[in-house]
Amino acid sequence: MGFGQPKKLAAGELKDYALRLLAGRSLSVADLKGKLRQRAAHLPDIDDIVLQLKEYGALSDSRYAEHYAGARAGGGSFGRQRVLSDLLRRKVAPKIAERAVGDAFAGFDENQMIHQWLARKYRNQDLSALLKDPAKLASAYRRLRQAGFASGPSIRVLKRFAAQAGQLEGLEDGEPAG
Repeated sequence: MGFGQPKKLAAGELKDYALRLLAGRSLSVADLKGKLRQRAAHLPDIDDIVLQLKEYGALSDSRYAEHYAGARAGGGSFGRQRVLSDLLRRKVAPKIAERAVGDAFAGFDENQMIHQWLARKYRNQDLSALLKDPAKLASAYRRLRQAGFASGPSIRVLKRFAAQAGQLEGLEDGEPAG
């Protein structure tokens, strides 16, 4: 039995579908519009539904961005740059995303977050011994950058474990680490 195209929905059914989606999890306006486009029988209905949901308070990019950034900052798994880029990728307006990320990360020390991230990712390993290998040091630095932590604080924290961490500054430009 194959899966065909989803059933196209009229305006009333499409609104119910949008409410079910929002009941399941928070979505940005762009995410919701994308999901509705796949199911809408008439595309102009989407804008009307989104406008109604905004008026009801069921849909708000600023509330979505605050929740998303707060959850990512509190977990300590991501740095501010990663959270900001994720919000922008979800088509949240840049000013809204920047404000939400700034508020979410206001009470956090990035150096401490990096140190905790390293301790969690490399638990049961001696970081000083592990990071003496230039390849492992470069790998740890790339992983920190991919997690969204800034270059400067990442290098400062890595210098606590490996003296050659200062050589990582050229890694951003594509130069070899050692």
